[in-house]
Amino acid sequence: MSQLETAPSVQSSQAEVWYLKNIFFGSPGEEKRPFKIITQNFNGPCSFIAICNILILRGDIHILPPTRKTVSYEFLSQLVAEYLLTSALDVDISAALSIMPYTQKGMDLNPLFTAATSFRPSGGGTGELDLFEKAGIQLVHGWLVDPESEEAEVIQRVKDYDRAVEFIAEVDHLTHGKLVPDESTFHEPAGSSSQPSTSPTNYTDGQRRKIEDAIIIRRFLQNTSSQLTYHGLFHLAQMLTPHTLYALFRNSHLSVIYKTDGEDSALYGLVTDQVFLNEPSIVWERLEDVDGGSSTWVDVDFRQSNPAGGDFAGQTAEEALAAAEIAAGIIDPADHELARQLQAEEEQIARHEHERYLRAQHERAALHQAHQDDLERKKVKKKKSRDCIIM
Repeated sequence: MSQLETAPSVQSSQAEVWYLKNIFFGSPGEEKRPFKIITQNFNGPCSFIAICNILILRGDIHILPPTRKTVSYEFLSQLVAEYLLTSALDVDISAALSIMPYTQKGMDLNPLFTAATSFRPSGGGTGELDLFEKAGIQLVHGWLVDPESEEAEVIQRVKDYDRAVEFIAEVDHLTHGKLVPDESTFHEPAGSSSQPSTSPTNYTDGQRRKIEDAIIIRRFLQNTSSQLTYHGLFHLAQMLTPHTLYALFRNSHLSVIYKTDGEDSALYGLVTDQVFLNEPSIVWERLEDVDGGSSTWVDVDFRQSNPAGGDFAGQTAEEALAAAEIAAGIIDPADHELARQLQAEEEQIARHEHERYLRAQHERAALHQAHQDDLERKKVKKKKSRDCIIM
């Protein structure tokens, strides 16, 4: 996804600088140490910044001098290149180094819908994946299909995002640009007013199956537009190792995530929005749902943040960020309200779907238990009949 045609020039990037924010971070049981993380504006290079922030928090690269307030791509790329060269002496890192200029604007990553750590190369190259591998950074995503869902069989066959888009385009071509929105429209009665070229009666059985599959695939992509599913979120919460930094692919962006342990184990994303540069109590965002509507800000100790000015008290992370961006003139209030309404509708649909799935799971479990009970009763009855002696 987000394939770029040409690499940004170093000259053009020299004018771009990103502000540094002071935070504290450390392993459990150890005194937290000060670090300078890189912040970004709304169109900043999230991929490159995520990589650098992980290396910074791991202590692999250091921002010097301590009084530095900003950094540029040129400055950071030299630090990352030096780290790669010194940490992988016997490994060819040319592919990883060659892809670095592209990370300023985006990365071409193709996630598989069946595994949180699986990505396929896009565009014929492996530089993006090489960069993470050589830097020792685990790239993950939560865009996973629930194996118990109705669409699982189809999504598992297409496997990844690129193939899903190609399949939809293929079927759209088959239907002459009239790929139908849902099954009820596709299964229209014979003799309808459809154009002869797209009438269902003109398709072979194989073509009809492809159209039905394309409908399911497109619906899955539409319902998971945030590139995170509840199944994926729960899976990440279970599989990730506590106190380890990961790069999370979501919404065609990369962010740093971290998992705590203990009774209140949870996933947190590092807050790098520049609007919170001077808000020391907002450091992490607790990941509560698939679109951030219920997420909350926390401080360096993963306790709910208490901003010095109190401007964000009682607000979710999403609401606080929107308020800060409106105040800074980054987004228009009317546009934000429309986006909020649309997001609320999508969230309601997603919640209803999740509730429907849970009900179906419960019903299946009840049926399975009833079947097991019936089998057990038959076994007991059969045993008693065998024990009976006819005199």
